[in-house]
Amino acid sequence: MAHVHLLGTGGTIASRGHGDRGSVATDTAAELARARYGELTVSSRDVLTTGSYRLSLADLRLIAEAVQEALADPGTDGVVVTHGTDTLEETAFLLELVHGSAKSAVLTGAQQPADSAAPDGPRNVEEAVLAAASPSLRDSGVLISFDGTVRAARGARKAHTTASSPFCGGTEVAHMAGHELVVTARPVRRPALPLPPASFDATRVEIITAHTGATPDLFDFAVRSGAHAVVLAGSGVGNAGPGFAEAVERAVAAGCAVVLSTRAPWGPVLPIYGNGGGTDLVAAGAVPSGDLNPLQARLLAALLISLGTSSTEFPEAFTAHR
Repeated sequence: MAHVHLLGTGGTIASRGHGDRGSVATDTAAELARARYGELTVSSRDVLTTGSYRLSLADLRLIAEAVQEALADPGTDGVVVTHGTDTLEETAFLLELVHGSAKSAVLTGAQQPADSAAPDGPRNVEEAVLAAASPSLRDSGVLISFDGTVRAARGARKAHTTASSPFCGGTEVAHMAGHELVVTARPVRRPALPLPPASFDATRVEIITAHTGATPDLFDFAVRSGAHAVVLAGSGVGNAGPGFAEAVERAVAAGCAVVLSTRAPWGPVLPIYGNGGGTDLVAAGAVPSGDLNPLQARLLAALLISLGTSSTEFPEAFTAHR
């Protein structure tokens, strides 16, 4: 008999209306796990009970430690994490970066609160539990299960604020057909990194977005104010306007790592253009993020820096795990 352990962290899936206070996360993991699963057994515990927009890096580290502990239990076949959708893609990617188990960890949530007329949480939890327990998804790493689709954490993002199926991107590895899980693909994975140490909590990686007429003032301010790294979300394949290449060079010289990503929702970063574009940004010391979006690139940078990666080691280490 397969066994799944459910970890609750809050979010809409655990929220109910509280008058003028709005919808607040209050339901426990035990309440979320109370459905019947036939031959499956489900245990649960609460890690946090909050909206995901309030999470800190310290909270993400706590969730990562709880997932690793649950996966290490020989009596557990998979783990489900219930989570707010606002930042679910960030937590999922950090968990993927440190995931070395053959067992799956599956994140899910809800777009409707628990006390709505048509809550979507119960179905999403049921499907996530089935995915976490499935032998067909072993060695698939960290997954996001939502509204009948299971996708890899790497590359996933929330693309709609209110739709019942808000996530896109990431390799779609399975879908539900009735009550059956149909596996369709295997995600590309990287070697696992160690769990984040306590220093992860205070690692500052800022995201600066390039736009028409942007100056590098905010970029320079982030470096001066103590950022350990800056992710530059460039336009197109990774470009930024006048002054940014020089700002990147100043940052790298000061020991601040710089990652070049893109504000475009899809496609890789490619250093093609000169005259201050991606070619010049990379020549100045920025590390291309590949296919990683700015939010996921930020977490990889923060993890590497907290693990003691030096400024000279950073480009190679980031490229190996992006």
